[in-house]
Amino acid sequence: MIFQWYSADSAAVHPLLVVMLALAIDVAIGDPPRLWARIPHPVVLFGRLVTFLDRKLNRKQRSDRARFWRGLMATITLVTVAGFIGHTIQWLCMQIAHGWIAGAFIASVLIAYRSLFNHVRAVADGLEKSLENGRNAVCHIVGRDPDSLDEPGVARAAIESAAENFSDGVAAPIIWFALLGLPGLFAYKAVNTLDSMIGYRNSDYEHFGKFAARLDDALNAVPARITGILFVIVAAISAGTRGRDAWSAAVRDAEKHRSINAGWPEAAMAGALGIALAGPRQYGDITINDAWMNNGGRKNVTFSDIHRALALYQRTGAGLAALLLLAMTFA
Repeated sequence: MIFQWYSADSAAVHPLLVVMLALAIDVAIGDPPRLWARIPHPVVLFGRLVTFLDRKLNRKQRSDRARFWRGLMATITLVTVAGFIGHTIQWLCMQIAHGWIAGAFIASVLIAYRSLFNHVRAVADGLEKSLENGRNAVCHIVGRDPDSLDEPGVARAAIESAAENFSDGVAAPIIWFALLGLPGLFAYKAVNTLDSMIGYRNSDYEHFGKFAARLDDALNAVPARITGILFVIVAAISAGTRGRDAWSAAVRDAEKHRSINAGWPEAAMAGALGIALAGPRQYGDITINDAWMNNGGRKNVTFSDIHRALALYQRTGAGLAALLLLAMTFA
């Protein structure tokens, strides 16, 4: 661990204690809607800056090379600003008594464990009532065309979101926060926001968003594989899930996924539940012929499978907390 926390009296505080408190706060509180109705969420602010930089720098009349270099500059600018803000906030926290607790509260805002759980559960609840309700709920967490999804498609989209976003919404923020404190966490979330907004391989962002997308891939490489392994371990010791199948699917299918990172958690989740995930999908007018994760698994996925995925999600969250506690004990 690189970044050490101190209280105002210069007493050192174990970094993983701060990380565990941040995770616990997010699990308990999540994202209070009343708070973010009054002030903008940090990710929203990052998004506004991305939109501004996109509008100013990503001009279609420029050459592909020029757009790439401007995209690189936009990425470096946002990541630097985010890291500086995180550093400033962490320094301020360490000037007050028990400021590490304030730091944990701030960090919890950028961990998405509870909000992701709630969004995915809303899809299960909606789909149980009707396909239309399921489509309305799933459009909040995936970018694909909801009208093109049948019931299994909606269910798969929700489970894929739970698997992939456990990696980049929970595991990765925790890892970068543990290693680099608030500067690392803020910088990571800036990169993640950039990738979600401009990291597309289309005419608008193929070149402008290329550096951001590759940087996001690099920062998520280890967290994605850790998430996949955690799914395997938890599935192996839990009733109703299949650890061996989860491992086989991850090793066999992860590299077939269009994303070099998302395949690990998605394939492991698919194998654990005995279902097939990913496969062909529709994003607006674009059809993505993605490979199936755990192709031999059941493809007729239902709302009950979303609940099974959420149970694995919760147990994996508990496993991650146990891993942090173990690391804190021996570090």
